[in-house]
Amino acid sequence: MQEVVLVVHLLITLALIGVVLVQKSEGGGLGIGGGTMGGFMTARGSANLLTRVTAILAAIFFCTSMILAIMAGTKGGGDSIFDRVPAPAAVEQPAEQPATPAQPSVPVGQ
Repeated sequence: MQEVVLVVHLLITLALIGVVLVQKSEGGGLGIGGGTMGGFMTARGSANLLTRVTAILAAIFFCTSMILAIMAGTKGGGDSIFDRVPAPAAVEQPAEQPATPAQPSVPVGQ
């Protein structure tokens, strides 16, 4: 189920990017959505349509983000990638003899 929501989320993301790039910028710099869009709508109508589509896609994007966050939180157990990595094999160290402490030397002349 989580994979299906993730695919839908990615499709919405791509659609949102496309709609935002088509909109005419305020400065008129990079926008390609200006004009009448081939006589289909007026400039104001196309701006309103693109604004509404952007708002709807943003709301759906937010909802799918929340759904994915909830699904990840309720997955159960603290499964981490570090839990899946096998522990390195323990290397046995040879038993060392404990070092004997140095004997204090008696100062000469006392």
